[in-house]
Amino acid sequence: MSDDDFGFALPPFRPAEALLGLKRSLRDTRVLAERGDGFEWKGLRVVELALTDTAIEARLAKRPSRQVPEWDRHTLDSSAAVRRFTDELKKRLARWSEDE
Repeated sequence: MSDDDFGFALPPFRPAEALLGLKRSLRDTRVLAERGDGFEWKGLRVVELALTDTAIEARLAKRPSRQVPEWDRHTLDSSAAVRRFTDELKKRLARWSEDE
């Protein structure tokens, strides 16, 4: 079945609006601090976000580090991708908190 079978289509992905929502969601975690184009956890850079015409380019630290962290790169080009990224970040925050 396609979207046309139901008489509607999903709204187009709007990266600028999605970025605002994503930043709000990350601030709401209460453990991340927004700094410029990214977010820090306990003073360590763990998320970096960049807006393109069609997507949000996100980098998520594999683990917090005082030096340059290793990054996992994510291209967020749909609402589902933004939700998956947010879920992955929350899992890592929980793991990092446990490891302390």
